[in-house]
Parts: sequence; C-alpha cells; structure tokens
Amino acid sequence: MGLTAKIRTRDGWAVSHGVVTVTDMTGTQVLRAETDAGGAVRDTTELAPGAYTVIVTAVGYAPAASSAIVTASGRAEVGTVTLARQGGTELPPPGPWTIDPVHSSVAAVAQHLGISSVHGRFTEFGGTIEIAPDDVTRSRVAAVIRAASVDTGNGMRDTHLKSADFLDVERHPEITYRSTGVTAAGSDRWTVHGELSMHGVVRPVDLDLAYLGTGADPWGGTRAAFRATAELHREDFAMNYNQVLQAGIAAIGTTLKIELDIQAVQGAFLPTA
Repeated sequence: MGLTAKIRTRDGWAVSHGVVTVTDMTGTQVLRAETDAGGAVRDTTELAPGAYTVIVTAVGYAPAASSAIVTASGRAEVGTVTLARQGGTELPPPGPWTIDPVHSSVAAVAQHLGISSVHGRFTEFGGTIEIAPDDVTRSRVAAVIRAASVDTGNGMRDTHLKSADFLDVERHPEITYRSTGVTAAGSDRWTVHGELSMHGVVRPVDLDLAYLGTGADPWGGTRAAFRATAELHREDFAMNYNQVLQAGIAAIGTTLKIELDIQAVQGAFLPTA
C-alpha cells in the first residue's frame, strides 16, 4: 500500500531533493513525501480508492503534475517522473555561447565482436554556439575536435585508431562540425543539421539534440546544458578497415554511436578564472 515513484532529470540522474505532494479531487493534500538519495519515494500511507493529482517539485526544476488512480489495494504506483531544469522548455538567451570542454564530453561507442561495446572519447575539443535572437532555426554550432586525443582506455587500440587504418591523425589532425540549419522536434528537442569533416571526407550529419536547461554557475556565469546523439557509418568517411573472424563476424562494428554531453558558458569566451 502507499505511494511509489522515481524522480529523474531529463538525462537520467536521480533528483534527491524532490517533494511529492498528492491531493484528492477536492484539492485537499492527503500525502507529502520526499525523495531519498536515489530519487525514489516509498511512502506507506494508505490511500482511499479514487483519483488523485500528483505534483512533483524540486528546487531548480520546473514542477510536474500527473494524475494517479488508487485501486482497492490502496496503492499508487506513479512510475518515473522526469523533471526539466527551470527554464528547460525555453530557449537559452540569444547570443554567443562557448563550449566548456572541462564539463563536457564527446564519446563514441562501437560494437566489438558482435557481442559487446567499446567506449571511447575525445579529450581535446572546443566549439561555439550562436543562439539567433529572432529565429532559433537560424542558430549556429561549430566545433573542432583534435583527432589524436582519442582515448579508449587501451594504448595499443588507441595507436591503431590514430593510424591510417582509421583516423589518420598525421594527415587529418582535426575533426570539424559546422551546422547548416536547425529544425524543431519538440518543445525542448531539436534536430541540428550540419556537415562533419573527418578523415578528409565531408558528410552531412544530423544531431538529435535535447536542451536540458540554463542556470547560474558558481563562478558568476550562466550555463546551458545539452545532450546530443548521432549515428555514423565508418565507410562514409573512408575508414574501411576491418578484421573478419572465422565465424564471419566483424571484430569492430561499422556503426558508431556518438554521444555528446555539452555545457556551454554564455559569452564569446570561456572565463579565465
């Protein structure tokens, strides 16, 4: 009996300071519970069967409300409630933003032996975001990644990835991305159209972008957070190397899943302190 729920951010983190309030159809509060360190609520208060409104709040996040039906068991299972950062359904303020590489990540995942995944990242990159003041679809993104900064946690594998079989970092030291347009895919989701230059080849690549919100940082600045994903095929960028095992399975998959977690600081430059 009672109430169970999980409170999460849009990128999957537990909200440990959330408050869940349940009211009946007359607006009377019948239950109030706080989330634990894992963002969960487990309250044993027995509720009378009927319809209720569940309101979830947390400092720094926009409130979320939903309906719940309590059955004869007296139990209400709300499931997972996702909270957006305060302002998460709005756009970041217009103007220039600078990607903070210290608090961002550029990662890639490839299939290995057909049964598991190899995770890698680039440790040296930078970029800018320009939010258009009049029409967000005219906003722009530009980023540069140092190809030799690839890191999969294995020195021998990284050396191979830097060779002519893959990134060929001696001849193509930079991977660049420049947007060509933006289209809306929801209140806080966007598709960024652009061109990726890698291994001497330029191809159109779309990013599925989620805007996670804007907030103040401890250094007196304003930050915006984004998460973006894309899917690339190695052969599109002339990286055709592969080792086929006896069973006919490729040692390294030809599809790469790109995962970007980006923090950008408002302004044309990163703070120096």
